[in-house]
Amino acid sequence: MEGEERRWIHRIALAMLKGIGPVNARNLVAYCGGVDALFTDPKVGKALAKVPGIGPKLLSEITGKSTLLRAERELDWVRKQGLRMLFYQDAGYPRRLKHAVDAPVLLYVKGNADLDPERSVAIVGTRRPTEHGRHLCEALVEGLASAGVTIVSGLAYGIDITAHRAALKHGLPTVAAVAHGLDRLYPGVHAATAKAMLEQGGLVAEQPSGSPFVPGNFPARNRVIAGLSDCTIVVESGPKGGSLITADIADSYDRDVFAVPGRPGDPASEGCNRLIQQNRAALITGPEDVLRLMEWLPGKKPAAPVQADLFQDLLPEQQAVVDVLKQQGRTDIDTLCLASGIPQGRTAGILLDLEFSGLVKALPGKVYTLA
Repeated sequence: MEGEERRWIHRIALAMLKGIGPVNARNLVAYCGGVDALFTDPKVGKALAKVPGIGPKLLSEITGKSTLLRAERELDWVRKQGLRMLFYQDAGYPRRLKHAVDAPVLLYVKGNADLDPERSVAIVGTRRPTEHGRHLCEALVEGLASAGVTIVSGLAYGIDITAHRAALKHGLPTVAAVAHGLDRLYPGVHAATAKAMLEQGGLVAEQPSGSPFVPGNFPARNRVIAGLSDCTIVVESGPKGGSLITADIADSYDRDVFAVPGRPGDPASEGCNRLIQQNRAALITGPEDVLRLMEWLPGKKPAAPVQADLFQDLLPEQQAVVDVLKQQGRTDIDTLCLASGIPQGRTAGILLDLEFSGLVKALPGKVYTLA
């Protein structure tokens, strides 16, 4: 077996390990010095046996052959289906999602989806929208077309499928994050839409083929929707539901959250009204509000950056961060750390100080620019 194939089998096997989430999976890889070492170095197995939280069942999955055999079968299936795989350590892993601490270690992608578009918007809502809610959703997508956004949702009934179909209608790329493997489609009645999406978008999953439908997969899917997007829009939502979970996750990722208000006392909009009331979402009434709040208005020229050399008393590390932003323009925090040589914890504090000084502006997705 060639080295590249073996490497992918180990990556798939890591994602298949039961009883650990993506955060602990990353910790395992860091502890062992790499994915390959986790599954091939006999010394690692002995060392892991002494690590708290690594029980005998998980240890047997890592050191035994069953997980690797399942991963080998999965790789063969992925190759036959022509799917793409994106691993969290790869340069091609979606940059927005990479900033999420609990992002999947491995993604399966079907179609031509660009998961790193210039602009990306998640649109979510109830599975039982009113006719008014559907029209609002369609109008939002149509109005956002001028900004060339990619529409992200979950292919579910209601607002999700309305957003995907509106994107197709107006020639926008659209991506669906699903809560199951790509060997099936739920709900099946959306198969024609899903097929049409493959040409100008696609489907994304973190579950391997043959995965059972379990309730926990849906909140996990929602974090992918939020993580792939610059902002999340909730069109209609009752007091509970997946769209509110997506909004909460987007907020935890420091992404903008917008909600369309409804009439007081209307159950179909209770969730949206509460998000706005509790300052967890900005109120929008149409696409113009989104374009304005995201600074995506057509023809609007970005404000000229403040010349940092006009400000006195910048500390050396502050100046280093400003110099990177001068040179590279809009820059995410990981790139800032790499270019400046300053650890992330300290860089975050420096950026906050520079924001207070009016030198730096924070953008969605932990991206920064000179003010």
